[in-house]
Amino acid sequence: MTDIESPLPGQPPAAPGQPPAAPDHSAASPDPQPAAPARARRRAPKAVAAVAAAVLLGVGIGEVVIRVHYGDEPAAPAAAAAPVVPAPSASTPAPWGAKSDGTHFGSLRDLLLPVPDGYRLGPDYKSLGNDGEFVGADLDRAQEEMLAEVPEKYRARLKDALSTLHFTGVGVRSLTRFDNRLTAALKLTRFDQQAVSEQNALFGALVDDSDLFRRGPDVPGHPDARCVLPALRAGDQLDYVTCYSAVGDLLVQLRVEGVAPIDQNKVVDLFRRQLDRLGVSA
Repeated sequence: MTDIESPLPGQPPAAPGQPPAAPDHSAASPDPQPAAPARARRRAPKAVAAVAAAVLLGVGIGEVVIRVHYGDEPAAPAAAAAPVVPAPSASTPAPWGAKSDGTHFGSLRDLLLPVPDGYRLGPDYKSLGNDGEFVGADLDRAQEEMLAEVPEKYRARLKDALSTLHFTGVGVRSLTRFDNRLTAALKLTRFDQQAVSEQNALFGALVDDSDLFRRGPDVPGHPDARCVLPALRAGDQLDYVTCYSAVGDLLVQLRVEGVAPIDQNKVVDLFRRQLDRLGVSA
């Protein structure tokens, strides 16, 4: 039995290795409840929350990262200039940005990092496309994507856990370098500011308390941002990095796949530029 397979109410398991106790008719007080099931029930919500955080960030149970067929693309054209995003002026209200309380306004597609020099739009990120925003009724589709690879026996409970976060938007942009050696997916998930911070901390604890990940590089100017790598396996031809940070009401995620060994400087540069765009540079 795993932590998230806690016993159902009214069905406490017997203590391991012990036969059931004989009934005591002389005692008037009710029998004390076994301690083990209570501990299991206390652990279960924490386990569900940790797994929900992993699901939210796109890593963990049943994760299948973006698949890239290197060498399938034509030769890279001359690098085109990145789209110029005009800085808001005093006379023109900003269409997007961060408020003093840490919340953000405007389209998530505007808040996402524009395609940088040396990159083009990449392949679809799972079922969410390579450059899109999901709000309103489309949020159901984004949530189903988060749960698609979770084993079915856990899915209902995790769906309930995610529903309490009250998502208001998800934005995704996929990028591929012209040399086809690195593909990245930037993802912004907008929900309650306190819940964003809690989910970020839960996943951090999962990283620290397990051997599923290696600590990755730091992100200059953003001490709260973290990058992690999967456990190293000899002979792997591809490498993966996940970076994440809580930025007000946005959970910011960068998922990178590249030819091993991955250029971690390029990963850090992308994530730093995304966080700088959200107006939270330290």
